[in-house]
Amino acid sequence: MAIVNGYKQNENENSLDILNLDQLEKQAKEIIPTGGFGYISGGSEDEWTLRANRQAFTHKQIVPRALTNIEKPELDTNVFGLPLKTPVFMVPAAAQGLAHVKGEVDTAKGVAAVGGLMAQSTYSSTSIADTAAAGNGAPQFFQLYMSDDWDFNEALLDEAKAAGVKGIILTVDATVDGYREADIINNFQFPIPMANLTKYSEGDGQGKGIAEIYASAAQKIGPDDIARIADYTDLPVIVKGIESPEDALYAIGAGAAGIYVSNHGGRQLNGGPASFDVLEDVAKAVNGKVPIIFDSGVRRGSDVFKALASGADLVGIGRPVIYGLALGGAEGVQSVFEHLDHELEIIMQLAGTKTIEDVKKAKLLNLHY
Repeated sequence: MAIVNGYKQNENENSLDILNLDQLEKQAKEIIPTGGFGYISGGSEDEWTLRANRQAFTHKQIVPRALTNIEKPELDTNVFGLPLKTPVFMVPAAAQGLAHVKGEVDTAKGVAAVGGLMAQSTYSSTSIADTAAAGNGAPQFFQLYMSDDWDFNEALLDEAKAAGVKGIILTVDATVDGYREADIINNFQFPIPMANLTKYSEGDGQGKGIAEIYASAAQKIGPDDIARIADYTDLPVIVKGIESPEDALYAIGAGAAGIYVSNHGGRQLNGGPASFDVLEDVAKAVNGKVPIIFDSGVRRGSDVFKALASGADLVGIGRPVIYGLALGGAEGVQSVFEHLDHELEIIMQLAGTKTIEDVKKAKLLNLHY
């Protein structure tokens, strides 16, 4: 156990015996300090949207298929020209040092071990370069919380490009922070510096609450910013936080190379729809023009299957990976992905789908209440 500024950081490095991903939250709560756990697990206001994210997956059913003459489903896929061993990827999640002393470095190692894609956050505990290096050549995206200070934005984008990231995720649903009651109750302030903020003179994040961190982010983001980032980096820009067909089309018109359907895991606009409930409509509007990334509430292989069959090309998980990180470091992260992939393989077999492309063509039953 390491202690930084009075905050206890786990140093566990071991594989995990996982029954299901929900189980990990209870186990992680026992070892992550209260303030850190509240920040990781919490949603906004009374967490209605956080709960809706899980409930939404019951709104569609997978049709079992027999006599399909298939075996050994294949999880390989190719998105944004990147060959991946799994359609499940690691979402950008801030301050992973709250869960483990090695933070994003261990997450990068665990994701690389399964042949997956990782997205790293502006508000990472470790630097862009160190996180990328830990992936040892595995593909990574960099997620930008855009600042009003374009020198700061460009410095981050320069380092991301130098580190070899394959795309930029522009988060557009966090111009202010959601009202997160767990952080207020715990009087939570980040105990661990954020490497990117320290390096580029935006303060180090230490000793600040989430509202103070977000105060330095741009509160006004429009289509021109997408084009500006794409032109500056010459990398694909994926716009994260889209939940309406209209915004998806605006983003594509501005040059977005990908659409990222997400409600920030229920951490921003409480009372908004579950991300899964809007995925199909957004996908229909996009109509194959660009790839679609999806996250929010994914906990089961069946969730991944339903998301892919509803229009997603990549499906992200966040909190379960961070819990796995806390419990087992890089090996724990690897265990989380391997467990979810195993569940997905079972679902694919029982649904008569051999490949991820087959899953995307699978028909789901829509339930109406």
